[in-house]
Amino acid sequence: MTGPLYEVFVRAKRGLNHVHVGSLHAADDAMALRNARDVYTRRNEGVSIWVVRADAITASSPDEKEPLFDPAGDKVYRHPTFYEVGDVPHL
Repeated sequence: MTGPLYEVFVRAKRGLNHVHVGSLHAADDAMALRNARDVYTRRNEGVSIWVVRADAITASSPDEKEPLFDPAGDKVYRHPTFYEVGDVPHL
């Protein structure tokens, strides 16, 4: 089967996150969903499936980790330094 590459995400139970389980090629979105069901949930492993065309995904690169995720010291609004938190009772 040729066609666009789809990334497949499955949610194992209600309340859990979808997890990337693999990739597949399909002619269209509907076929990708059917094929993902057949390939990745044969033993009732999931309650929900997402299929996303791989060319529609925008993601950061591990090389961008430093500038993307490091806290910015020059952006003081990101740090809770402008107020004091009093004692909070834990009920």
